[in-house]
Amino acid sequence: MIAKLRGVVDTYGEDYAIIDVNGVGYLVFASAKTLSKLAKGTEVSLLVETVVREDSITLYGFADAWEKEWFNTLTKVQGVGAKVCLAILSVLSPLQLAQAISAQDKNSFTRASGVGPKLAARIVTELKDKIVTISIGDMAKSIDANMDYIPEANEVADVVVAQQGDPNKIEDAISALVNLGYQRLEAYKAVNQAALNNPDADMSALIKAALKEFANKD
Repeated sequence: MIAKLRGVVDTYGEDYAIIDVNGVGYLVFASAKTLSKLAKGTEVSLLVETVVREDSITLYGFADAWEKEWFNTLTKVQGVGAKVCLAILSVLSPLQLAQAISAQDKNSFTRASGVGPKLAARIVTELKDKIVTISIGDMAKSIDANMDYIPEANEVADVVVAQQGDPNKIEDAISALVNLGYQRLEAYKAVNQAALNNPDADMSALIKAALKEFANKD
């Protein structure tokens, strides 16, 4: 079972790369975000998930441990095969995935090829209670000097607050902003920022603070 490959990028295409390891070329399928970090002729180290079927052995490569963990999590959802999973990982980073799941934001997932409204709804519903199993401490640590990934502080804060805050209070505040015409994901981010700044705030205070966040951005 192959868990990691270190070698030279021989070539790469839309959804794959061939990694030359001591003269042996390994075909590795990967997300667009991982492939964008590769350069032909340079050395690279990829974490690998090996999928064994009756008639094939397929390798999937990841730039960091958190992306690989999301791959394993997403493919447990009915209707999300490896190809669809890579499409999702191509448009959403691990932190963006965590935010979209916590916010129950279906629209973020429909940006990925092969994901329609029904499948997007299934993903956010089935993974809602599993998001806490994704360790913030494991997020996006580079395994290669040329594959640095540094999440923004406010992105990390959103996920932490979503896991630790009062879910009912936060959800009610988000719903109120959605009813006012704001997009769910932007409402989620604003409310979580407000909760981070003032953990003891009630729903009304969170809404006011979130609206102030919007005003400041304008």
